[in-house]
Amino acid sequence: MPHDHHDHPHSLLPPEPALRVKALETILTRKGLIDPAALDEIIETYETKIGPQNGARVVARAWADPAFRAALLTDATAAVSEMGFYGRQAEHVVAVENTPVQHNMVVCTLCSCYPWPLLGIPPAWYKSDAYRARAVREPRRVLAEFGVGLPPETAVRVWDSTAEVRYLVIPMRPEGSEGMSEKELAGLVTRDSMIGTGLARVPS
Repeated sequence: MPHDHHDHPHSLLPPEPALRVKALETILTRKGLIDPAALDEIIETYETKIGPQNGARVVARAWADPAFRAALLTDATAAVSEMGFYGRQAEHVVAVENTPVQHNMVVCTLCSCYPWPLLGIPPAWYKSDAYRARAVREPRRVLAEFGVGLPPETAVRVWDSTAEVRYLVIPMRPEGSEGMSEKELAGLVTRDSMIGTGLARVPS
């Protein structure tokens, strides 16, 4: 079809959602409702300072420091704040620890409540209707679809994140990670392992 040609003038324009965002930003800036510099700073913060690397640092410290682990399980909000992770979407954080007898998994059945300062922006599947419904009804099957197979004797507990409480899963420390530094340990922690839909990486 003619519109499929790559040299069509419209192919040089940004995608439609990008055009809409730019148009909205222009209108709000002209009305004095937003400051483009402040907007750029917010975007830069979410791109470089907020994300699962923060949660990975928390988990690595919990693995390496028994005193911090105890503090994290007692009052996660205070413990992560001490590391500089706090603010919107992390006003009340609860840490739950995976063990050989219990595997924890987090879902938000109402919307997509998520500890942004620790894990960044929630992935699309976390917000999907399918995950939100099935994680509660058939957690083992959902975990299997993520590649997580658990022994029959390991119970699965599903935690429902809300606007008041958000959860951070502390995955089990993998075998072979003895003697690793906290920085090296953090490299073994995945975003999904902190939601409970994954496991920590095994050292190569």
